[in-house]
Amino acid sequence: MVLTAGGALPETTADGFLRDTGLWSPAVAVELASREGLELSEAHWEILLFIREYYRQYRHLPNARMFVSAIRKQLGETRGNSRYLQKLFPQGPLKYACKIAGLPKPPTCL
Repeated sequence: MVLTAGGALPETTADGFLRDTGLWSPAVAVELASREGLELSEAHWEILLFIREYYRQYRHLPNARMFVSAIRKQLGETRGNSRYLQKLFPQGPLKYACKIAGLPKPPTCL
């Protein structure tokens, strides 16, 4: 499927994940978030940039428990807890953070 928003955006899978993660940009993130009913705040961007850096550094995606733990370790207890992340990404913190951040679908997500 091809997303459109004032122009062509990168192709996505049937689940809405970018087929080519290299084509991600902040504008693409805003459009992907909009399609999920989210308006990105600074708090969202902090998590999106965190998961992008995690993927760049380790070349894999964490499972949900590791995701929360890694955030807690780097960003502190306030942000590194499931309730906080669930408020930001109500449909599933890891899956939707990865989707909006232009990363592959985590293997542990349905």
